[in-house]
Formats: sequence, C-alpha cells, structure tokens
Amino acid sequence: MKQEEKTKTGILLPEITEKDKPEQGKVIAVGPGKKTSAGKVNPLEVKSGDIVLFTKYGPSEVKIDDKEYLIAREEDILAILE
Repeated sequence: MKQEEKTKTGILLPEITEKDKPEQGKVIAVGPGKKTSAGKVNPLEVKSGDIVLFTKYGPSEVKIDDKEYLIAREEDILAILE
C-alpha cells in the first residue's frame, strides 16, 4: 500500500524518508503455521484479510499471473493494524 507523502499537518515528506520505513499490506493467504523441532505446528496470529505492517526487506517478491505478491515469515510482520 502506498504511504502518505504529506503529514496531517501539511508537511511534505521527502522521498528519502520512505526508503527504510516499514510497509503496509493486506494478507491474502496464510499457511498452517511454523513447525517446531518437536514436530508440533504453532498456529499463526495473522489471518487472511488482516492489514499488516512489515519490514521492508524481509519478504520475498514473487509474480503469479502478472500480479506481484510478497511472501513473508511471521517474524517479518511488525504489527496487525486495526
């Protein structure tokens, strides 16, 4: 999702400030969870439809049917936004 280029008070943000900021996205699908060394599956806290904040360089980019998606580990997700 595109970030705001102007603050609520009207201050314009230079392009450089956007480079290392976390990004927002919508979760399209999730897997079953992360498997522990004991073989148990820990369920994920995120679910399809959640809007999340994630680290900029964490996810991997993939292209499927001319659409670009990001594949992220739950560790790369900083917050679930309401």
